[in-house]
Amino acid sequence: MKTRSPLQSTEQVKFWRDPALNNIEMLRATYVTHSFSRHTHEGYAIGVIDAGVEEFTYQGATHQATAGSLVIVHPGEVHTGHAGTAEGWQYRMLYPDVTLLQRAIAELQDNAATIPYFPNPVIQDSPLAGQVRRLHMALEATESQLERESRFLWTLAQLILRYADRRSATFLLGQEHQAVLRVRDYLKAYFADSISLDQLAQIAHLKPLRLLRVFQRETGLPPHAYLVQLRVQQAKLMLSSGKAIAQVAFETGFTDQSHLNRHFKRLVGMTPGQYAIGCRLS
Repeated sequence: MKTRSPLQSTEQVKFWRDPALNNIEMLRATYVTHSFSRHTHEGYAIGVIDAGVEEFTYQGATHQATAGSLVIVHPGEVHTGHAGTAEGWQYRMLYPDVTLLQRAIAELQDNAATIPYFPNPVIQDSPLAGQVRRLHMALEATESQLERESRFLWTLAQLILRYADRRSATFLLGQEHQAVLRVRDYLKAYFADSISLDQLAQIAHLKPLRLLRVFQRETGLPPHAYLVQLRVQQAKLMLSSGKAIAQVAFETGFTDQSHLNRHFKRLVGMTPGQYAIGCRLS
Protein backbone atom coordinates (compact mmCIF):
# COMPACT_ATOMS: atom_id res chain seq x y z
CA MET A 1 0.00 0.00 0.00
CA LYS A 2 1.26 3.46 -0.89
CA THR A 3 2.18 5.60 2.11
CA ARG A 4 0.24 8.83 2.29
CA SER A 5 2.10 12.11 2.43
CA PRO A 6 2.45 13.51 5.97
CA LEU A 7 0.58 16.70 6.67
CA GLN A 8 2.41 19.99 6.56
CA SER A 9 2.38 21.98 9.78
CA THR A 10 1.27 25.18 8.03
CA GLU A 11 -1.47 25.92 5.54
CA GLN A 12 -0.33 25.93 1.94
CA VAL A 13 -2.22 26.62 -1.29
CA LYS A 14 -1.30 26.23 -4.93
CA PHE A 15 -3.84 27.17 -7.60
CA TRP A 16 -3.62 27.03 -11.38
CA ARG A 17 -5.69 26.56 -14.53
CA ASP A 18 -5.28 24.50 -17.70
CA PRO A 19 -6.17 26.34 -20.93
CA ALA A 20 -6.29 23.03 -22.82
CA LEU A 21 -9.22 21.88 -20.69
CA ASN A 22 -11.57 24.87 -20.78
CA ASN A 23 -9.40 26.64 -18.20
CA ILE A 24 -10.31 24.05 -15.58
CA GLU A 25 -9.31 25.29 -12.13
CA MET A 26 -7.12 23.10 -9.93
CA LEU A 27 -6.07 23.32 -6.32
CA ARG A 28 -3.47 21.57 -4.18
CA ALA A 29 -3.76 22.64 -0.58
CA THR A 30 -3.19 21.91 3.06
CA TYR A 31 -5.73 23.41 5.48
CA VAL A 32 -5.58 23.27 9.25
CA THR A 33 -7.72 26.05 10.68
CA HIS A 34 -9.33 27.30 7.48
CA SER A 35 -13.08 26.74 7.19
CA PHE A 36 -15.03 27.16 3.96
CA SER A 37 -18.32 29.01 4.30
CA ARG A 38 -21.50 27.54 2.82
CA HIS A 39 -21.14 27.89 -0.92
CA THR A 40 -21.78 26.26 -4.28
CA HIS A 41 -19.78 25.68 -7.46
CA GLU A 42 -20.99 26.35 -10.98
CA GLY A 43 -19.29 23.12 -12.04
CA TYR A 44 -18.20 19.97 -10.27
CA ALA A 45 -15.69 19.70 -7.42
CA ILE A 46 -13.73 16.45 -7.69
CA GLY A 47 -10.72 15.58 -5.60
CA VAL A 48 -8.70 13.14 -3.56
CA ILE A 49 -7.66 13.43 0.08
CA ASP A 50 -3.89 12.91 0.38
CA ALA A 51 -3.66 13.16 4.17
CA GLY A 52 -5.74 14.00 7.21
CA VAL A 53 -9.52 14.27 7.32
CA GLU A 54 -11.86 16.76 5.67
CA GLU A 55 -15.33 17.18 7.16
CA PHE A 56 -18.12 18.90 5.28
CA THR A 57 -21.87 19.32 5.24
CA TYR A 58 -23.65 18.39 2.01
CA GLN A 59 -27.24 17.54 1.13
CA GLY A 60 -28.42 17.68 4.72
CA ALA A 61 -25.72 15.45 6.21
CA THR A 62 -22.20 15.72 7.60
CA HIS A 63 -19.52 13.69 5.83
CA GLN A 64 -15.91 12.83 6.61
CA ALA A 65 -13.36 12.12 3.92
CA THR A 66 -10.22 10.39 5.14
CA ALA A 67 -6.87 9.92 3.39
CA GLY A 68 -7.34 7.99 0.16
CA SER A 69 -10.98 9.03 -0.25
CA LEU A 70 -12.48 10.58 -3.34
CA VAL A 71 -14.69 13.62 -2.85
CA ILE A 72 -17.31 14.71 -5.39
CA VAL A 73 -19.66 17.68 -5.09
CA HIS A 74 -22.34 18.24 -7.71
CA PRO A 75 -22.86 21.67 -9.35
CA GLY A 76 -25.16 23.96 -7.42
CA GLU A 77 -25.10 21.90 -4.21
CA VAL A 78 -24.43 23.93 -1.07
CA HIS A 79 -21.59 22.59 1.05
CA THR A 80 -18.94 23.60 3.57
CA GLY A 81 -15.46 22.31 4.36
CA HIS A 82 -13.23 22.19 7.42
CA ALA A 83 -10.73 19.97 9.21
CA GLY A 84 -12.12 16.76 10.65
CA THR A 85 -9.18 16.45 13.05
CA ALA A 86 -6.83 18.92 14.71
CA GLU A 87 -4.12 18.08 12.16
CA GLY A 88 -6.21 19.34 9.23
CA TRP A 89 -6.28 17.85 5.76
CA GLN A 90 -4.37 17.88 2.50
CA TYR A 91 -6.04 17.37 -0.86
CA ARG A 92 -5.92 17.77 -4.61
CA MET A 93 -9.03 19.24 -6.25
CA LEU A 94 -10.29 19.73 -9.80
CA TYR A 95 -13.22 21.98 -10.69
CA PRO A 96 -14.41 20.93 -14.17
CA ASP A 97 -17.42 22.62 -15.68
CA VAL A 98 -20.48 20.63 -16.67
CA THR A 99 -19.55 20.51 -20.36
CA LEU A 100 -16.35 18.57 -19.63
CA LEU A 101 -18.26 15.80 -17.87
CA GLN A 102 -20.96 15.88 -20.54
CA ARG A 103 -18.25 15.23 -23.10
CA ALA A 104 -17.08 12.21 -21.12
CA ILE A 105 -20.58 10.79 -20.73
CA ALA A 106 -21.29 11.37 -24.42
CA GLU A 107 -18.34 9.11 -25.18
CA LEU A 108 -20.00 6.43 -23.06
CA GLN A 109 -23.64 6.62 -24.13
CA ASP A 110 -23.93 9.06 -27.03
CA ASN A 111 -26.05 11.53 -25.07
CA ALA A 112 -24.36 14.82 -24.37
CA ALA A 113 -27.51 16.28 -22.80
CA THR A 114 -27.20 14.03 -19.76
CA ILE A 115 -25.55 15.41 -16.64
CA PRO A 116 -23.84 12.75 -14.53
CA TYR A 117 -24.95 12.77 -10.90
CA PHE A 118 -22.88 11.23 -8.10
CA PRO A 119 -25.15 10.22 -5.20
CA ASN A 120 -22.27 9.59 -2.79
CA PRO A 121 -20.01 12.58 -2.05
CA VAL A 122 -17.31 10.41 -0.46
CA ILE A 123 -16.10 7.31 -2.31
CA GLN A 124 -13.69 4.66 -1.04
CA ASP A 125 -11.92 3.26 -4.10
CA SER A 126 -8.13 3.15 -3.74
CA PRO A 127 -7.31 2.33 -7.39
CA LEU A 128 -9.56 5.09 -8.72
CA ALA A 129 -8.31 7.55 -6.08
CA GLY A 130 -4.78 6.80 -7.26
CA GLN A 131 -5.87 7.43 -10.84
CA VAL A 132 -7.36 10.81 -9.90
CA ARG A 133 -4.18 11.67 -7.98
CA ARG A 134 -2.00 10.78 -10.97
CA LEU A 135 -4.27 12.82 -13.23
CA HIS A 136 -3.93 15.83 -10.95
CA MET A 137 -0.14 15.45 -10.83
CA ALA A 138 0.00 15.21 -14.62
CA LEU A 139 -2.13 18.34 -15.01
CA GLU A 140 0.28 20.12 -12.68
CA ALA A 141 3.57 18.98 -14.17
CA THR A 142 3.18 17.44 -17.64
CA GLU A 143 3.75 19.66 -20.66
CA SER A 144 2.15 17.25 -23.13
CA GLN A 145 -1.34 18.48 -23.97
CA LEU A 146 -2.17 15.07 -25.42
CA GLU A 147 -1.32 13.34 -22.16
CA ARG A 148 -3.28 15.80 -20.05
CA GLU A 149 -6.37 15.55 -22.26
CA SER A 150 -6.15 11.76 -22.49
CA ARG A 151 -5.71 11.21 -18.77
CA PHE A 152 -8.53 13.65 -18.02
CA LEU A 153 -11.08 12.05 -20.33
CA TRP A 154 -10.15 8.51 -19.31
CA THR A 155 -10.33 9.26 -15.58
CA LEU A 156 -13.69 11.02 -15.85
CA ALA A 157 -15.07 8.11 -17.86
CA GLN A 158 -13.99 5.63 -15.17
CA LEU A 159 -15.53 7.81 -12.47
CA ILE A 160 -18.82 8.05 -14.32
CA LEU A 161 -18.97 4.35 -15.20
CA ARG A 162 -18.41 3.24 -11.62
CA TYR A 163 -20.27 5.78 -9.53
CA ALA A 164 -22.59 8.11 -11.48
CA ASP A 165 -26.33 7.95 -11.88
CA ARG A 166 -27.09 9.35 -15.31
CA ARG A 167 -29.95 11.77 -14.82
CA SER A 168 -31.25 14.38 -17.21
CA ALA A 169 -31.34 17.91 -15.88
CA THR A 170 -34.69 18.72 -14.30
CA PHE A 171 -36.13 22.05 -13.33
CA LEU A 172 -38.76 23.02 -10.81
CA LEU A 173 -41.89 24.62 -12.18
CA GLY A 174 -44.32 27.06 -10.66
CA GLN A 175 -44.82 30.70 -9.84
CA GLU A 176 -42.35 30.73 -6.95
CA HIS A 177 -39.65 29.16 -9.09
CA GLN A 178 -40.10 31.95 -11.63
CA ALA A 179 -39.90 34.48 -8.79
CA VAL A 180 -36.58 33.05 -7.67
CA LEU A 181 -35.29 33.14 -11.24
CA ARG A 182 -36.18 36.83 -11.49
CA VAL A 183 -34.34 37.58 -8.27
CA ARG A 184 -31.29 35.58 -9.33
CA ASP A 185 -31.21 37.38 -12.68
CA TYR A 186 -31.45 40.73 -10.92
CA LEU A 187 -28.63 39.88 -8.52
CA LYS A 188 -26.44 38.74 -11.41
CA ALA A 189 -27.10 41.96 -13.31
CA TYR A 190 -26.63 44.35 -10.37
CA PHE A 191 -24.21 42.43 -8.14
CA ALA A 192 -22.08 45.51 -7.46
CA ASP A 193 -24.98 47.62 -6.21
CA SER A 194 -26.37 48.02 -2.71
CA ILE A 195 -29.56 45.92 -2.81
CA SER A 196 -32.33 45.77 -0.21
CA LEU A 197 -34.63 42.90 0.68
CA ASP A 198 -37.63 45.07 -0.17
CA GLN A 199 -36.26 45.57 -3.69
CA LEU A 200 -35.95 41.84 -4.20
CA ALA A 201 -39.39 41.20 -2.74
CA GLN A 202 -40.92 43.66 -5.21
CA ILE A 203 -39.11 42.00 -8.10
CA ALA A 204 -40.32 38.59 -6.95
CA HIS A 205 -43.85 39.79 -6.17
CA LEU A 206 -43.54 38.01 -2.83
CA LYS A 207 -43.52 39.13 0.77
CA PRO A 208 -39.95 39.44 2.12
CA LEU A 209 -40.19 36.49 4.51
CA ARG A 210 -41.72 34.30 1.82
CA LEU A 211 -38.96 35.28 -0.58
CA LEU A 212 -36.31 34.33 1.96
CA ARG A 213 -37.91 30.92 2.43
CA VAL A 214 -38.37 30.01 -1.22
CA PHE A 215 -35.01 31.46 -2.30
CA GLN A 216 -33.08 29.43 0.25
CA ARG A 217 -35.17 26.34 -0.46
CA GLU A 218 -34.27 26.50 -4.15
CA THR A 219 -30.67 27.79 -4.07
CA GLY A 220 -29.54 26.54 -0.68
CA LEU A 221 -28.40 30.04 0.26
CA PRO A 222 -30.12 33.18 1.54
CA PRO A 223 -30.07 36.10 -0.93
CA HIS A 224 -27.26 37.96 0.85
CA ALA A 225 -24.94 34.93 0.77
CA TYR A 226 -25.87 34.27 -2.86
CA LEU A 227 -24.93 37.88 -3.67
CA VAL A 228 -21.55 37.54 -1.96
CA GLN A 229 -20.88 34.39 -3.96
CA LEU A 230 -21.77 36.20 -7.20
CA ARG A 231 -19.39 39.01 -6.29
CA VAL A 232 -16.59 36.55 -5.62
CA GLN A 233 -17.27 34.79 -8.93
CA GLN A 234 -17.07 38.12 -10.75
CA ALA A 235 -13.91 38.97 -8.83
CA LYS A 236 -12.33 35.74 -10.10
CA LEU A 237 -13.12 36.71 -13.69
CA MET A 238 -11.65 40.18 -13.23
CA LEU A 239 -8.53 38.90 -11.47
CA SER A 240 -7.96 36.37 -14.25
CA SER A 241 -7.97 39.24 -16.75
CA GLY A 242 -5.20 41.05 -14.84
CA LYS A 243 -7.11 43.74 -12.98
CA ALA A 244 -5.64 45.07 -9.75
CA ILE A 245 -7.14 43.68 -6.55
CA ALA A 246 -8.19 47.08 -5.21
CA GLN A 247 -9.97 47.88 -8.46
CA VAL A 248 -11.67 44.48 -8.46
CA ALA A 249 -12.92 45.08 -4.92
CA PHE A 250 -14.42 48.41 -5.96
CA GLU A 251 -16.04 47.07 -9.14
CA THR A 252 -17.60 44.03 -7.45
CA GLY A 253 -19.31 45.96 -4.66
CA PHE A 254 -17.06 45.12 -1.73
CA THR A 255 -16.40 47.85 0.81
CA ASP A 256 -12.64 47.67 0.33
CA GLN A 257 -9.82 45.28 -0.51
CA SER A 258 -9.78 43.66 2.93
CA HIS A 259 -13.53 42.98 2.63
CA LEU A 260 -12.91 41.22 -0.69
CA ASN A 261 -9.96 39.31 0.78
CA ARG A 262 -12.02 38.00 3.68
CA HIS A 263 -14.94 36.72 1.60
CA PHE A 264 -12.70 35.45 -1.21
CA LYS A 265 -10.62 33.33 1.18
CA ARG A 266 -13.73 31.94 2.90
CA LEU A 267 -15.27 30.80 -0.40
CA VAL A 268 -12.30 30.00 -2.63
CA GLY A 269 -9.76 28.82 -0.08
CA MET A 270 -7.04 31.25 -1.11
CA THR A 271 -6.47 34.99 -1.26
CA PRO A 272 -7.24 37.07 -4.38
CA GLY A 273 -3.49 37.54 -4.79
CA GLN A 274 -2.84 33.80 -4.82
CA TYR A 275 -5.65 33.31 -7.32
CA ALA A 276 -4.28 36.05 -9.60
CA ILE A 277 -0.81 34.50 -9.53
CA GLY A 278 -2.26 31.11 -10.44
CA CYS A 279 -4.09 32.65 -13.40
CA ARG A 280 -0.90 34.31 -14.65
CA LEU A 281 0.95 31.00 -14.50
CA SER A 282 -1.68 29.26 -16.63
